This record gives sequence, C-alpha cells and structure tokens, in this order.
Amino acid sequence: MSWLQAMVLAVVQGLTEFLPISSSGHLRIVSELFFGADAGASFTAVTQIGTELAVVIYFAKDIVRLVAVWFRGLFNAEVRRTQDYRLAWYVIVGSIPIGVLGLLFQDYIRSTFRSLWITGAMLIVFGVLMGLAERFGQQRRNQERLQLRDGVVMGFAQSLALIPGVSRSGGTITAGLTLGLDRPTAVRFSFLLAIPAVFAAGLSEIPHVFEPSATGLQPSVAQMVVATVVAGVVGYAVIAWLLRFVERHSVYLFVWYRIALGLLVFALLGFGVMQP
Repeated sequence: MSWLQAMVLAVVQGLTEFLPISSSGHLRIVSELFFGADAGASFTAVTQIGTELAVVIYFAKDIVRLVAVWFRGLFNAEVRRTQDYRLAWYVIVGSIPIGVLGLLFQDYIRSTFRSLWITGAMLIVFGVLMGLAERFGQQRRNQERLQLRDGVVMGFAQSLALIPGVSRSGGTITAGLTLGLDRPTAVRFSFLLAIPAVFAAGLSEIPHVFEPSATGLQPSVAQMVVATVVAGVVGYAVIAWLLRFVERHSVYLFVWYRIALGLLVFALLGFGVMQP
C-alpha cells in the first residue's frame, strides 16, 4: 500500500463511517476502482478504531456518565431505576449479536461477503428499507423512552453491517426508525451501540492487517497508525454534521445516494471496469 492509497482510504473511512451509506462498502469500492485491489476487512476494522475514538471524544460526558451510573447501579437499587442505567445495559446487550456473529462468520467476512456484487445489492436493498422506515416509522419516542427491545433489535441490525454495503449506522438507524424512535435518538444510540463492537473488532484484527498476503493492499505499521488518526479526525467532523442534519432533515438523501451508488457498482461490474 502506498501512502496515497492509505490517506485516500482513511479519508473515505472517516467520511462514511457514521453516514448510513456503508464505510466498508465504500472502502471496498474505492480500493478496487482506483487501486485495483481490495484494502481488506482487517484494514477496514482497524481504521474504524480511529472513528470510534472520535465517538468517544464527542460523547465523552455521556459515556462517563453511563459507565459511572452502570457501576453504581450494580450495588444501588435506586440507581437501577434510572433511564441512564437501563440505557447502559441496552448498549451492552445490543453489542452481543455482532460479537457472536462476527466470530461465527469471520471467514466469510474476509472473503465471500466482500464480493462487489453483494456490496451493490446491499446498498440498494438497505437503502430501500431505510426509505420505508423513514416514510412509515412513527418517530414518536425519544431517548427517555428507549426500551430493551430497541437495544436487542438494533443490535441485530448492527450485526448485518458485517456485510459491506449494509452500513452499521444505516442498519441501526433503519431499525430505530422502524421501532418508532425519532431520528436524533436513533442516530445517537447508533453511535453509542457501535463503540464496544468496533473497538473489539478493530483490536482483534490488528494482527491480521500485517499478515503477508499475495493479494490486496498491505499497509505498513506507520501507514496504519496515520490512517487511523486521519479517519478519526474526519469522522469527528462528520458526527457533528450528521447530528445537526437529522434534526432538520429526513434520511432520503442517503436513500437515493445508496440506490444510485449500488446501480453504479452493478454497471461498472457489468462492463468489466471493476472486478468483483
């Protein structure tokens, strides 16, 4: 991997990680279209550590409060009746599905699921599902009305992001809207839900990213470190923008973008411009 490739892919990761358009799908498409090789699932997972650090920094006060309340609630019945204590458990419970499924299907994640035909299809299918959730979701519940069911369902939706093209935030936001959460609540909970899963996946993939390989792009340690930092800085700016955007606008912009990109991927594959 060259430094140009590492920086381009880092910026792409930062721009797309939190938008409901699939960062892994974009990394797969960009690396194949412009560099003629797959950056790999490990590169994607490790750079996501940078973007999740951006989440931790942006929501630092919320995270510290939730962690403190959770520990106090283990020994205090009154604290266990608070919404913050329940919210902390929702994040924990919602993080379990992606961890289990990630271990069970890790070989497919690194190989079969990275087919660009699958990526294009997932961009379109989950774009349509997000549009339907925006159209028909009641959006009546805010963070104070989050329930355990929301954590479980959004956790399983997050696990679908193991397939490039689905989108971690796209899957969880779609599930949240379908369950009746308002957009800001669905987005904020999506960010919190991603933290345990992404850190666990990224740390577990660090040894794999430097394994010698006959195919694909292999970064150096320096490139991996710098790419992770760049992805985090760009991702922080995207978080701030997205939270403001969803307060005033629907998610249809992302729906149409996903559908258009998915169709473009099919066309490029069909004409042989890209290899699946």
